[in-house]
Amino acid sequence: MPETSAQRALAVSLGARSDAELARLFAERQVSPSVTWRDMFDVAEALLEPASIARALPALTRPEAVALLAGLDGRPATGTARDDLVSRALIAEDGLPFPRTAEVVREALPHGIPDAVTPASAPAAVETAAASEAAFTYAASVADILMQTLEAPLGRIGSGSLGATERRRLVDSGAVSTAADADLLVGLAADSGLLGSNDRAWLVSPAGREWLRLPTLERWQRTAVALRDALPRAYRSADGGWIPVEQWAGATPFDPEGPDRAALWTGRLQRWGLLDAAGRTAPWAEPLARGGDVDTSALRELLPPEVDRVYLQNDLTAIAPGPLAPHLDVRLRSMAVRESRAQASSYRFSATSIGAAITAGETAESLREFLTGISLTGLPQPLAYVIERTSAEHGRVRVMSDPATHLTRVVTDDETLLRSMEIDQSLRSIALSRTDDDELVSHVSSDVVFWALTDAHYPAVAVDADGRPRALERAKLAADAQPAPDPVDTYGDLLERLRKGVGDSDAAWLERELDQAVRARAVIDVTVRLPDGSARVFRLEATGLGGGRLRGRDRGADVERTLPLSHIDGVTPVD
Repeated sequence: MPETSAQRALAVSLGARSDAELARLFAERQVSPSVTWRDMFDVAEALLEPASIARALPALTRPEAVALLAGLDGRPATGTARDDLVSRALIAEDGLPFPRTAEVVREALPHGIPDAVTPASAPAAVETAAASEAAFTYAASVADILMQTLEAPLGRIGSGSLGATERRRLVDSGAVSTAADADLLVGLAADSGLLGSNDRAWLVSPAGREWLRLPTLERWQRTAVALRDALPRAYRSADGGWIPVEQWAGATPFDPEGPDRAALWTGRLQRWGLLDAAGRTAPWAEPLARGGDVDTSALRELLPPEVDRVYLQNDLTAIAPGPLAPHLDVRLRSMAVRESRAQASSYRFSATSIGAAITAGETAESLREFLTGISLTGLPQPLAYVIERTSAEHGRVRVMSDPATHLTRVVTDDETLLRSMEIDQSLRSIALSRTDDDELVSHVSSDVVFWALTDAHYPAVAVDADGRPRALERAKLAADAQPAPDPVDTYGDLLERLRKGVGDSDAAWLERELDQAVRARAVIDVTVRLPDGSARVFRLEATGLGGGRLRGRDRGADVERTLPLSHIDGVTPVD
C-alpha cells in the first residue's frame, strides 16, 4: 500500500469512529490535547509518523507484537490482536501493517521476537512456608511504612521515587530492612492505593488509613487483589488473572524496559506471598491467578495467631506475647513507642508519648480504660501515675473556637504560662493578643493555634464549646483518588474541531495532495474533466494553489495553466 494511500485509508477509518473511540486512541498514542490538527487527514499523517509509531509499540502485548510481525510477511492479523492493533492505528482494516508501521517494526526488532518461555509442565513444589512468612513479614512492613508516613510524609525526588534520606528513615525505624525494600514496598503501597502523592511527597490515602485498622489477613487479602488488578496489561490473562510469571519478561517485546518491569512486579508479588522465591504461584494465590479471589483459608493456617492482650510492666513497658491485633497495635503506638517488632513486640511509655496521645484527643480516662482492657497484669502504679500527671499538665492550656466572635480563644489559669505565650516569638505566626478577660485570642483557626502551641511545647488541649477535649488529626492524608478523566472530555475541543473539518473527503484529500505537490514543486499528472464530459491529462509542475485553482507549468506545451479544483478528478505523482 503506497504511503499516501495508507494515510487516506486511515483518515477514512478514523472518520468513521465515535468520539469515545477517537479519544481513547489519542490517549493511547499520547497525543497532546493542544495539537493543531484540522481534519482526519492531519490525524492520519501524524499517527503514521515514525516517532509516533515508535512511542506506541512498547505498550503492545506479546500476542499483538506477534500478529504485527506476521503482517510483515503478508499474514493479516486476526481476532483480538487485530482489533487492538486497528484501534491503535497501527494496521489497516485488512489486518496488514501500514508501510510506516512495517518500517518502524523492522527497525525495532530486526531479528524478530525471541521465542516465548514455555511454562514447566510439572513445577516443583511451592515453598509455602517461606511464602506465608513473606506475606506476614511484609504486610507488617507496609503497615510500619504507613505509620511512619502518618507521622511525616515521605519526600519524593524529581523522578517521583523516594529520596535517600527517606530510605534511611524507613530503614532506621525498622519498617524495612534494606533501602531496596523501601523503594519496592512504597511502590507496592502506592499501586495498591494505600499511598497517594502530591508533587513532593507520598501521603497515606484514606483507604490506607482504614487499612491500618484491619486484621492482618484482611489487610493481606485486600492488597493481594489490588496488586493483581494493578498488574500491567501485558501480564494479565484473558480470564482476569495473570499469565505464567516466567513469561512476563518477554510480555512486551518492543519495550526495552520490559525485563526490569517484570522483575519489579515479580518482586512485589513475592514480597506479598503470592509467589515463592522461584516465581511459582502460592496455593492460596492460584484462584487469584485464574481471575478469582484469594483462598485465605490455606494461608490462615500458616500465619502466626494474633493476640489481643499485653503484659504491662512496672518499668513502663508493654510486652505483646505474639503479633498484636493491628487495631490494638495502631492505638497502642499512639501512646507508646514501639521498641522492637517480632513475634513478641515491646512498647515503652513515657510522659512524652502519653502527652502525644492526649494531644491527639485521648484523656486520662480513655487511656486507663484502653490499657486496662488489654492488660494481662492490670495497670501498674508507675504507669497510672504518668498518665495522671501528664493529663493534669496537659489540661492547663485550653484552645477553643468562639462561635460568637469567630476568634480562637486560648485559656489558662496559670498566669506564668499566659505571659509566656503572649511574648513567645515562636508564636508570632498565630498573632496571639491578650484580652481584658486575661485570655489570649487569635484570628487564626483553632486547629492551627493548637498545633502551634503543641510544637512550642505548651501543655495545650483542644476543647469543644462545652469544654470537652476533642481529637485532632494532624496527619495530612492524600486526597481521595479521583477517577481518571474521561478522554472525551480531555480531547473535547480537538474532537469538535476535527468533526467540523469533516466535509467532502474526496475533495479534502485532493486538495491535500495538491498542496503537498506545490510545496515540493513536484511534477504530477492531473486528470481534468472537460465541459463536453471527456477527460484530459495534463502533466504539470505544480507552482501554486489558492482561490479554488491549481497553477502549474505544463511540461508538454511549456505554458502556465490554471485549473479549477472542481474540474480535477485525480492526481498522480510522476516518478
